[in-house]
Amino acid sequence: MTRILTQGDLASVLRLDDCIAAVEGAFGDYAAGRLPKPESLGVRAEHGTFHIKAARSSLFAAKVNANFPGNPARHGLPTIQGVVVVMDLERGTLLGLLDSALITTRRTAAATAVAAKHLSRADASSAAIIGCGALSGATVEALRVVRPLTRLLLWDTDLAARDACARELAASSGIEVTAAASLDAAVEGADIIVTCTPSRRPFLEVRHLRAGVFIAAVGADNPEKSEIAPELMERVSIVPDLLEQAATMGDLHHAIRSGLVTRDDVHGELGDVVTGQVPARRADDEIFLFDSTGTALQDVVVASLALERATSAGIGSQIAFT
Repeated sequence: MTRILTQGDLASVLRLDDCIAAVEGAFGDYAAGRLPKPESLGVRAEHGTFHIKAARSSLFAAKVNANFPGNPARHGLPTIQGVVVVMDLERGTLLGLLDSALITTRRTAAATAVAAKHLSRADASSAAIIGCGALSGATVEALRVVRPLTRLLLWDTDLAARDACARELAASSGIEVTAAASLDAAVEGADIIVTCTPSRRPFLEVRHLRAGVFIAAVGADNPEKSEIAPELMERVSIVPDLLEQAATMGDLHHAIRSGLVTRDDVHGELGDVVTGQVPARRADDEIFLFDSTGTALQDVVVASLALERATSAGIGSQIAFT
């Protein structure tokens, strides 16, 4: 029997702190050679991109996602829609079909938190979230697991989205939330900056840097997207989720193409930091940037966790395909 889990089913079994632990373990296992390389394929469409990402841990998972940034405004639909297929490794049995949107949101937020745990200052208390879409709330919740946040600053070119996000996070987080008047006002003084937009032009520049800041660049998940100026990338310690992937589709990709950065300039992958193969933050004035392009390593461990918990609790519906 195949278990089918909706977004509501997943919300009832997936806690962000557990997702963070699972994602941190996956990056560590990959860096230690205990997990094989994940695979990724992107197919462009006129109004968005289809992503297919697959990996193996104790189970096999393949995620098929549609990422269409114009959906909310044009059609009243989510930006991300899709499904995660989970199969066992011994017989290839189809174990689960899971809604992908919540898994994508939580595994992405979890990776940002893992990077912040190792690369931001331990006393980081203020965060700027640039891009007030569906990912913003989960990102704040995940960051609060690993850092003592007391202040949030929000910016989005869609001012209505900024204001709605500010109201929601002020009510749910219980900490100080400011809808910033500009990008500059949002990032000024922030200990952590997270960019999670569909931008195709870089907007975070050298002038936005200050000693000790940690930046998580999350939005560039295909070669056309770009949030971080190459000149900024040249001045920071870069930690991608996966070097090969970030060098072809992340902000690192654009920095390499500009000629200002090479692969040899990269500090190390996130898994290398998690396992101690390269150092995490050692001084308060270091500046780190996490280039998060999204990997199936995250999907497979979070999907496996969700399926295990749902099965134990009898959550979801079941269907026999054969």
